[in-house]
This record gives sequence, C-alpha cells and structure tokens, in this order.
Amino acid sequence: MNPNEKGWLKKYIEFRMEKLEELTTDDARRRSHPEHSLYRIIQPTGLMYGQSVGVSSHPDQESWQDREKMKVLLADSLISSSLLLHEKQNGSSGEISDAIDKTLENIGNFYNNIFPELSTPSKSFFGKKKSAVELAERILDKRIERTSDFEGNFWTYFFHNSLLFLDVFIFGQWIHTNADRIVADFFRYERDELRFSVVKVIAAASHANQQVVYEEKKLLDFFLHSADLSPEKRKEAISIFEKGIDVHEINLPSENSWILKKFFLEIAILTIWADKKVEEIEMDFLKTFALHLSFSDDDLENSLLAIEGFVLENWEQLSHLQNNQDYQQVSEQFIKRIAKIAEKNKSRLMKELHENEQIVALLRKSRSSELTSQEKEVMRIALVQLLKTIPTFSIISLPRKFLSLPVLLKILPKNLFTEGITS
Repeated sequence: MNPNEKGWLKKYIEFRMEKLEELTTDDARRRSHPEHSLYRIIQPTGLMYGQSVGVSSHPDQESWQDREKMKVLLADSLISSSLLLHEKQNGSSGEISDAIDKTLENIGNFYNNIFPELSTPSKSFFGKKKSAVELAERILDKRIERTSDFEGNFWTYFFHNSLLFLDVFIFGQWIHTNADRIVADFFRYERDELRFSVVKVIAAASHANQQVVYEEKKLLDFFLHSADLSPEKRKEAISIFEKGIDVHEINLPSENSWILKKFFLEIAILTIWADKKVEEIEMDFLKTFALHLSFSDDDLENSLLAIEGFVLENWEQLSHLQNNQDYQQVSEQFIKRIAKIAEKNKSRLMKELHENEQIVALLRKSRSSELTSQEKEVMRIALVQLLKTIPTFSIISLPRKFLSLPVLLKILPKNLFTEGITS
C-alpha cells in the first residue's frame, strides 16, 4: 500500500477491518467510556503530539515518509472516533461496513463545511460523482499537505501537526449533528476558538517559571505558522505570549470533554518539557492547571506517565527530543511513577498472580535454576498482562518495548513474587 497512490484509503480500511470491528463489540463498550477508549487508541500513536510513530503495524509502513504516516494515522483516528462514538451496533460485518461507509461520507462533508480551504467537489471534471472513499481520500491528502512540509525536530512537528487532534475531536461532535449552514458556522467558530485556546495553554505554560526561554519562544513561532489565525487573533496571540496569561482565562472545552481536557493538559506538560527541565514552580503550575480542568493530582500523574511512556517506547524515533530529555532521567521518573501505582494495587496484582499458573510455575523454577530466553520472554509478556489488570492501564497504554523483564522486576512490589509463590 502506498499512501500517495489512489485507492490507498480503501486498502488501508481492508487491512484494519478486524481491529475496527473490535471497537464496536459489547465487551469493548462495557470496558470503558468511549473517550477513554479513543485516548487509548490515539495517544500511543503520537497523533496528539504531532508525531507519526505509531502507525498500526502495516507491513509497508517502513517505506512511508512521515507525512504519509500522519495521513494514515489521521484517517484511522477519524474512523475510530466515529465507530466509538456512533450509536450502538451489534458488531456484525455488514453493520460495520455500513458504519465505515457513513463515516467516509461524513469525513467529506465535515472538511468541506468546516475547512473551506480544503473544499473538494463531489464530482469529477467530467461530471462523474465521486464515491465517499474517493472524496475522503482526496480531502485527507489536502489536509496533510497543509501540515509541516519540512524535516524538523520533535517540537516543530508537535506544534505544526498536533492540531490534527482537534480535527478528530470536532469530527466526533460533528457526526451527531445535521450539517446545515448554522451548524457549520458554529463548528468553524469552535475550531478557531479551540486553536486559540491552545495558544493560551502554550503561553501560560511558558510563563510558569516567570521566564520564557528561547526554546519556548520558538514554540509560539511554530504554532502560529500552522494555526491559520486571523491577523487580529495572531496579534492577540503574540501579546498573550509576551505578557503571559492566568490559567483561569483559558476557555474550558465545550461540554467538559474529558479527552479534550487531556489534550490541553498534555500540551502544557510538553511545553514545559521544551526547556529541558521541569522545575518545582512548573509542577505547581501543572497542578493548578489540572485543577482548573477538574482533574485530580492522580489525573496529572497519569498524563505525566502517559507522556513518559510514549517517549521511552519511541526513543529511537524521537531523535530530536533526545537533545532535551535525558533517557536515564525520564526512565527513572517513569519507573518511580508506575511502581507507585503497582504498590497501590498490590492486592489486585497478588490475586491475579495466584490465578496465573504459568507465572507461578516460572517463578518457582527461577528460584532453583536459570530460565531460558524463551521462558523469560513468556514471563515478561505475562507480567505486562498482569500490570494491565490495574484500572489505570485501561486508559493508559503501557510501553511494551521499554518494559523488559529487569524493568518489570523494578516496577512490581518487591515482595509480590515471594508472597505470590509461597501463599
């Protein structure tokens, strides 16, 4: 599959169909809130941070350029959003196919109405009506053409391309409306307001330690280049960034959306990361901002955990971020956070451990002899699954590559294994 050739979107949907079907099962819907499920799908891919590291294991993806990966991720995220937020389905193949067809039609209508600069006619030059998949494919091509078109570092991609997440969020609202002119005007207004709210988040986070450094000034330049603000809004944005802004002046997301608030919070965290260190005064700012978003300290910890896990899992691909963050420091912070959560859930982990005969058998063997490489990998996978039984990780994805067996043994409570195999 080549994302630059006609027909790529249809081929990709065929490739992803089995996974897309899983989103609509009754079991999947019972497990978590749709917005939590969407976050779990999108956050590890990097789309929220303008990155394209998490394309869904397509066999051809190694040959794709960054913008091609981003285009595929955007398509996947829009379709996933629609399926998760769609009316209840029974998960049959026919119903899923119909829902995807409707989603593709909605993608065309959405971008034609809310992004007039991407307007694409529904008929060819010769008057032939384009199919929903053809129209969606062309519009997605145009949307990605307007993102970063040069090789840059983590931060240029972050502030050029993270606005794609707002496309996904607004699309999730759009599909529940009747697309008349008044509704279209409202969503265009909301798009502009949300983009401007991101400017305010960047400004507030940059001023958190009362000192705006060079790296943070560059962030605003990157963002203004991509946000398509009006001249008046652009002037206001520059003024806000120079003077700073109180968190209480940042508009809360419409309808108090959990995933949009998460996006705001994680934009703030990454902005603070831009100058290589997080000071105590900046952590105080993050706690204040989290509270303003009606998040608890645990919610803030979970976002820090999610970002650190994302960075560690994709460290080699995020080469330009390595200049700003020390791998050892990030990994130690991550291990400390996740170990704290594991300790809080020790009773749950003990119960799950008792019920897993495979882990117990391997633990008993390890006390008297060296495990083989294959047995160590079996144990590693089983221990990752054990961690996933903790409710926190029904929302946050665990960095599987980073979680080696030695790291897992640091994370899990020290006496878990001795108690687990002797009781």
